[in-house]
Amino acid sequence: MRIAFVSFGFGEYSIRLASGLAEHAEVGLWLTDRQAAPHLRRLHPGVDFRPFHRPRMRHPFRQLGAINKLRSEIAQFEPDLIHLQQGYLWFNPALALLRQYPLVVTIHDPTPHLGDRPTRKTPQFIADIAYRRADGVIVHNDQVANIVADRGISAERIHVVPHLTLGDGGESPSVDEDGNLILFFGRIWPYKGLEYLIRAEPLITAEIPDARILIAGTGEDFGRYRQMMVHPERFEILNEFIPFERTSELFQRASVVAIPYVDATQSGVIPTAYGFAKPVVSTTAGGLPAQVDDGETGYLVPPRDEDALASAIIRLLKDPDLRARLGANGREKARAEYSEGAVAAKTFAVYQAVLAAHGAN
Repeated sequence: MRIAFVSFGFGEYSIRLASGLAEHAEVGLWLTDRQAAPHLRRLHPGVDFRPFHRPRMRHPFRQLGAINKLRSEIAQFEPDLIHLQQGYLWFNPALALLRQYPLVVTIHDPTPHLGDRPTRKTPQFIADIAYRRADGVIVHNDQVANIVADRGISAERIHVVPHLTLGDGGESPSVDEDGNLILFFGRIWPYKGLEYLIRAEPLITAEIPDARILIAGTGEDFGRYRQMMVHPERFEILNEFIPFERTSELFQRASVVAIPYVDATQSGVIPTAYGFAKPVVSTTAGGLPAQVDDGETGYLVPPRDEDALASAIIRLLKDPDLRARLGANGREKARAEYSEGAVAAKTFAVYQAVLAAHGAN
């Protein structure tokens, strides 16, 4: 089987999944050069890697030229199937010119989240071009499957495949764990609920005076979050893009990973935390409960509830043995459900089902 794997984002995810798929099929990977660069050391040597440059949105003629070249290269590759990650404003309309190839689309987020401005650059009707054209749609949990079905995609085309683990999982530990460090990691937009973790800080430090919160990521203007901080000295702030090589250090240092989201389909941070054997405290927003075994790999709390968030974090910080047990459970869950091999095998089964259905039509 020859697979044309196409992605305009999701760099590490795409590299890892394409590498896992290389154990099952011939894989051509089209991924933007900037997204690929930090993760190339993880690329399977059997993957036919085709990096490309993505022009700025404001250069439409360059966009059209890049998309036409990409379409031509895919056709020359003669795939049995195209697998597209989420879609892209300028590429989705070109799918009409690749109609002879069965299409699988992974929908990471079916609609933009609260305040997520970058995602909103692609209008929903453009995103829907790829979703409706797809012979098979991959989502990461049942909650997203229901959303997609409500948008008119038939149930037989929807397949649930978990999000895979990102990061190196502490393969080569370089720093010690800080027993009182809480990590918030990732893009900072209103739907991530960071304000509720900040509001929880006085409750946490009243019980554990040495506790600190590490906020690592960028997104919207951080000024409003600084104004919320009752004790700024209790925060370590890295309001910047976090390069791949620093991610491992941050997760190794943390003792608990906080996921205070108020809106979510899934979280790539949760399986990453599991890979580093870190328990999570997550809200029950959207599809997050599907990723957390409450009381086994972490704790689930209601969204927008800083009291419940603080209580769960305090419980873990006060009990190192409990943290270790939940962290070990999370790591085992990551290996069983979210590893490259496990996710690639499930993805390949989707390809087989799509090609079988396509041949029957």
